[in-house]
Amino acid sequence: MRKANVLLVLGVLASLLSMSAGSAWAQAGQANVRLRGYEEVPALTTGGGGLFHATVEPDAISYELSYNSAFRGSVLQAHIHFAQRGVNGGIVVFLCTNLGNGPAGTQACPAAPATISGTIHASDIIGAASQGLVAGDLAGLERAIRAGIAYVNIHSTIFPGGEIRGQLVFTPNP
Repeated sequence: MRKANVLLVLGVLASLLSMSAGSAWAQAGQANVRLRGYEEVPALTTGGGGLFHATVEPDAISYELSYNSAFRGSVLQAHIHFAQRGVNGGIVVFLCTNLGNGPAGTQACPAAPATISGTIHASDIIGAASQGLVAGDLAGLERAIRAGIAYVNIHSTIFPGGEIRGQLVFTPNP
């Protein structure tokens, strides 16, 4: 009988822990980053810089991206990628593009200096299938942002692989 009670208590505790961990992964909050060339892989020198701020909610991510006029090349496109710091990862969502390669409705990248804003929904997620993040998986992108495994990258004519980059830092709402 005593062993059964211990197992029951352990089962209840495990359930409570898994429920609280699940709610922590779904928590709303803010994601911010400063973009710079030193975060690129490999690092590079540029006067280009930017700021990205996002509000992460369970059903959408609203964002604002601003960048200065000191780029070495013209801005071509900006994305959120899926990878840890120091590693290049797949594109998950387009923020803007001037190459015509984004999904329908992707806004153009204005000439620097500029600020763009928008809202990301599940339908905007193109995924990084080779990394297990499938198209439409907004919850997957949000988990990556909360875990620090997503970065913003702005690509230019001089540095088509990316001129400035920054790893997103998530702060949960109180």
